Amino acid sequence: MRVIVVGAGVVGASAAYHLAIEGADVLVVDRADAGQASAVGAGVVFPWPVGEPHAATRALWLAAAEHYPLLLAALGEVGGVAETGYAQVGGLRISEDVGALRRARDELTRLRDRERWALGEVDLLEPGEPARVFPGLSSELAGVRVSAAGRVDGRILRDALLSAAERHGARRRSGSARLTTAGGRVTGVEIAGQVLGAHAVVVAAGAWSAELCRPLGVDLPVYPMRGQLAHLHLPGAVTDQVPVTMTFGDHCLVGFPGSRIVVGATREPNAGFDHRMTAGGLRHVLDGALAVAPALAEATVGELRVGFRPASRDDRPVLGTVPAHPGLVVATGLGANGLTLGPFVGAVAAELALDRRPSPDLADFRPDRAAAPSGPAR
Repeated sequence: MRVIVVGAGVVGASAAYHLAIEGADVLVVDRADAGQASAVGAGVVFPWPVGEPHAATRALWLAAAEHYPLLLAALGEVGGVAETGYAQVGGLRISEDVGALRRARDELTRLRDRERWALGEVDLLEPGEPARVFPGLSSELAGVRVSAAGRVDGRILRDALLSAAERHGARRRSGSARLTTAGGRVTGVEIAGQVLGAHAVVVAAGAWSAELCRPLGVDLPVYPMRGQLAHLHLPGAVTDQVPVTMTFGDHCLVGFPGSRIVVGATREPNAGFDHRMTAGGLRHVLDGALAVAPALAEATVGELRVGFRPASRDDRPVLGTVPAHPGLVVATGLGANGLTLGPFVGAVAAELALDRRPSPDLADFRPDRAAAPSGPAR
């Protein structure tokens, strides 16, 4: 069976890997657009749907939580990959509101003990304690620490998945793809005038997925949400194993080897594909970081990144087949959770391309659904 995967981010790379190990003839096509989310994301991995009211979305998140460690182990054992970019460093929610943190701790403990969520240890840190585990944090902050959370370098994970897929026979090609059809069925893609046939095509092109499907009359409820973030270097700081640190707002601080701390990120639903680091965006990112970690004022700004998250109009993933167009599988719409959910969503897309019925139920994620217009007007 031949499958073409359009998009080489984490979702597409995971789909290609899972297809290749099943023996499929896999071609991955990507045009390397600037701002691909997998290469830009901060790196938070927290696959537990705390506060998510939608049952199907909760089920998807919990399945992703179970899948992550299995995938990482398989990449080493089956894929021959030495480095995945992932580390289980724990997660830390910070605030000066100890009461809010205590309630968060109690809820997480309940979910771990009664719902059997694999959160690991859940601890309340008194004011001043978070500053001892993450360099630069204010001594006024308290926190809740969850030991099972992690961080990942999206570029390394993406490349690890693609490398493992290639070890199992997958091929890659650069270029802009157009879906081809016959009698409504998707039959492959056209690249630079060359038509390449396939039994199935997986569209995993992130925020650009809607552009691919629109000529078929399929209006995916997906739009680009711009995110801006900064990589800071704090000389002498040991950042290899510091916990992923988040506020109750949108800000996060993620440590990586080499005294590097990623801070951000903005969430800009109306920026379109404007690939600029703006003064307002940079101020938002740095103000948020310095508000909780004033010592970062002495850090060196090493790199600024801008990416486009594939957000959906109803804040649910866009995942499944399209009945009007057999042979088409769509996997996108993960918003700011691509590095958390992407590996599992790619695996589900591979199952769909192989004409299998994966679990959990995907009815609420149908690509052709009439989604509520919570995102920007089109």
